[in-house]
Amino acid sequence: MQLARVLTQVWSSVRRDRPRWLLLDEPVASLDIAHQFTVLRIAREFADQGGGVVVVMHDLNLTALFADKVCVLSNGEVWRTGAVSDVMTDEVMRQVYGIDLSVSTLPATDVPFILPQARMPWRPGPDRRC
Repeated sequence: MQLARVLTQVWSSVRRDRPRWLLLDEPVASLDIAHQFTVLRIAREFADQGGGVVVVMHDLNLTALFADKVCVLSNGEVWRTGAVSDVMTDEVMRQVYGIDLSVSTLPATDVPFILPQARMPWRPGPDRRC
């Protein structure tokens, strides 16, 4: 409901060549995947029509799917900024999060995706339990 109210206030102004921005802090954190995509598609459409969108998110895969550029923070400081494919790399993820994450791309789109389970040497086997 809050997002609808904000969009009503700023959307029409985008078409009048006046700068408008959406500032969204974890807008999809408590939503199921279908609603996450709906919210992010709306933000993407707003950007495509000339609006500015800044989103704070912790979901790396959704960020990679919808962002044009990303800014990765570590310990409250900017670590890396740039195109998704330049920033979301194995090396940057290792430096920022301190764990090995496997970053791959979808061949049809070159959009990165992160597989945390791909490099988990401590993952429980049949005789180990978490």
